[in-house]
Amino acid sequence: MTDTILVVDDEQKIIDLARMYIEQEGYNVASATDGRKALEKILSDEPALVVLDLMLPGLDGLEVCRRVRAESDVPIIMLTARSDDIDKIVGLELGADDYLTKPFNPRELVARIKAILRRSERKPSSESTPITIGNLTINPQHRSVMIDDRSVDLRMKEFDLLLMLVENPNIVFDRDRLLDVVWGYNFAGETRTVDVHIAHLRHKLKGMTSSIETVWGMGYKLIV
Repeated sequence: MTDTILVVDDEQKIIDLARMYIEQEGYNVASATDGRKALEKILSDEPALVVLDLMLPGLDGLEVCRRVRAESDVPIIMLTARSDDIDKIVGLELGADDYLTKPFNPRELVARIKAILRRSERKPSSESTPITIGNLTINPQHRSVMIDDRSVDLRMKEFDLLLMLVENPNIVFDRDRLLDVVWGYNFAGETRTVDVHIAHLRHKLKGMTSSIETVWGMGYKLIV
């Protein structure tokens, strides 16, 4: 069955532009022009991915994102017309997987959609075995994480990021490399995405005997 991408924007020309390029790649496109309609469609129609504008009438994109994350793990790419980093950070903190600043290149939007869907649809190997480092156990096949006897709830990108670090302990990865492997693309200027997801991991993995360390001027590594 063909995946459906929901594009949410109060500017019809943006929806039409996105639709043209997304449909060329074989996806179905649904749309909404305000936050309440978007929320209804996301929760009832269960699209494969949502492209969500920040500035919407009624419920804004941040509130839609917050409410969706209480019910669903559907991937969200947030669109913002603002250049202020705070909007991007807040969007990522609320659970958006990625963001693009308007005006955006529609080909870049499509590339990011395809990359996120590839990662979400990737099936772990049946031969994958749990990896234990200290009191942390990560199971690639079941995409589960445990610290001692406590289950840790991670979102898709958080899990993929942690798995990469766990599979390569004590190795430094720069932000561009993490973007390339975990998100499936490497676009300059988007490394804030990595920083926010690392912050999420550190918060959720409190009590872990190993640690995700910042290597200043380089990137991140898992110290064991």
